[in-house]
Amino acid sequence: MTLTIPPRSRLLAGLLLVAALGACSKQEEPAAGAAASTTAPAPKKEAAPAEPAVAAKVQGMGADELRDLATQALRENRMYAPAGDNAMEYYLALRDKMPDDATVASALTDLMPYTVIATEQAVTREHFDEARRLVALIEKADPKTPALGRIRQSITNGEQMASRRSEAETARAKAEAEAKIAAERQRAVQQQAAEAEAARRLAEQQEAARQAAAERERREAAEREAAARQAAAQQQAPRPAQQAPRPPALRPISMPAPRYPPDALRSGTSGDVLVEFTVGTSGEVTDARVVRANPPRIFDREAINAVRRWKFEPIDAPVTTRRTLAFAPTEG
Repeated sequence: MTLTIPPRSRLLAGLLLVAALGACSKQEEPAAGAAASTTAPAPKKEAAPAEPAVAAKVQGMGADELRDLATQALRENRMYAPAGDNAMEYYLALRDKMPDDATVASALTDLMPYTVIATEQAVTREHFDEARRLVALIEKADPKTPALGRIRQSITNGEQMASRRSEAETARAKAEAEAKIAAERQRAVQQQAAEAEAARRLAEQQEAARQAAAERERREAAEREAAARQAAAQQQAPRPAQQAPRPPALRPISMPAPRYPPDALRSGTSGDVLVEFTVGTSGEVTDARVVRANPPRIFDREAINAVRRWKFEPIDAPVTTRRTLAFAPTEG
């Protein structure tokens, strides 16, 4: 993360001074380095810091390398970031090696405002780890910087607000999850109730069908019994002296098949209807009625409609007869 703020004239002057005095400072580096190793105070550490302010690889570099890398970082606007490759860390490590170098101190002074602003921006964006890293750089550069206390407090406040917001989001997510579970349970209860109602209706339909079949069987049995009694009575009755003339034979001209009722076709219901009808002398059906239907009232209408459309060859006298019309769904 970098802050794109135009460098001040003081920073430019410091950079030029660093470049101009670089060669002169090289002869004093060994002695300065030795002095730094014995007199430079150990950097302050925050409570249980995650990492030191200056990366270990930067601390292990020599003064010449640090000076070159710092100058390059400034040219590329890497004043305080990324971690381990920025001008602040290079100059802090160079100050540890050369604590009396005025150009290093001037460069750190010029870099301080930019680092403070970047820290505040990191807090605003809730990049608290980055903000703490920058705070460590500021504290190492100048522990007495007035902004340190305010920034630390803003980090604490920001983390607390983020934590409370996270807790609120967690509670909201938990409430939403519980509501979803409750809704799913309600749907399951409703589905079970619907399935139970469907099972009840199916049982009622099956019972109604069973009763209808039983009623049909009783009716057919009664019809068979009546037919048997009639046949027995006819056998016992005395025969007439002269048999009645046989009715003329019917020769069909057109006998269209009955239409299959759509409901019966969809349900795969089959059956038959015994129709009694009268054929007039013109060969047309003049009267028709259902004598027996199995099952009842399913195919009656279509059977009557079909018989009424039948035509026969003309005859001398009307003839009444019976025909059975069968209904069976065809498999397609």
